[in-house]
Amino acid sequence: MSKSWLNLSWILLHLFIFQFSPRISAIRNDIGFQENPICRNTVQGRYLLSDDNGYVCDGLLMDPQSRCCPGKGVKYSCHGCNLLSQCCNSYEFCVSCCLNPARTQKEQALKVKIAKQATAGTYASVFDFCAGRCRHNSESVVHENAYLSEFHHCFSLPLNSSGASNSYLEGILNGINVIVGRQSESCNSVCKSNGQSCVPNKLLVLNQCDIMQKYLSCKGACLASMGADQPAEVVDDAPKNLNPGACLFTQAQSMLSCDGSHPFTRRLCPCA
Repeated sequence: MSKSWLNLSWILLHLFIFQFSPRISAIRNDIGFQENPICRNTVQGRYLLSDDNGYVCDGLLMDPQSRCCPGKGVKYSCHGCNLLSQCCNSYEFCVSCCLNPARTQKEQALKVKIAKQATAGTYASVFDFCAGRCRHNSESVVHENAYLSEFHHCFSLPLNSSGASNSYLEGILNGINVIVGRQSESCNSVCKSNGQSCVPNKLLVLNQCDIMQKYLSCKGACLASMGADQPAEVVDDAPKNLNPGACLFTQAQSMLSCDGSHPFTRRLCPCA
């Protein structure tokens, strides 16, 4: 009898402890299934690709499940790019460089139309903008069948885009006297006549339509061209096939020179 009473007391004690002790859940709520990131990539080149994280890798190193690059090396790499003209000699590195938020502002990129038609839509993401913009476009070719230079993958905003900002470029011109030369005059001659010298590495800064439009009338629009006399403006009495009144720029950076001149243009010159 005493033994039965002892067992009953033991059972009641356990029931009491169980009743008033804090409940412990066997299910953990702080653990979720880890989702593997899925990347978008360029999948265009024969050897390289760029993913939407800003990495460039050999296509054989791409993760077959996530479609991402390994994430090693330089993010937003601008290998083979000219950061002033925002043009590169490689499509994949152009996309990677373009994806850097410091170089491409999302709100501006998403306003750019995919094509020139009025009914054309806009890009859905910065990656779409960079992947589309870095492909060959009308601003990187001349005569519709030749590249202006080996740097023909350009990610800059279109020249007629209201979102394009030139504050950075204008800052580079601090201390530079920008002078419009006379017809057929070289920049070396223009600067020398003002007691200064031409600064060759600033020609690339002036070789931007928005910059030229601050100093020249550009009545005949701003056109891509070829020649060592650029940036320049075609004089009004030039033959019609030379587009009188037009401003001319070039992406063939190797052709920019302080010596260049043309009988029907007035050069825009950086002097100091």
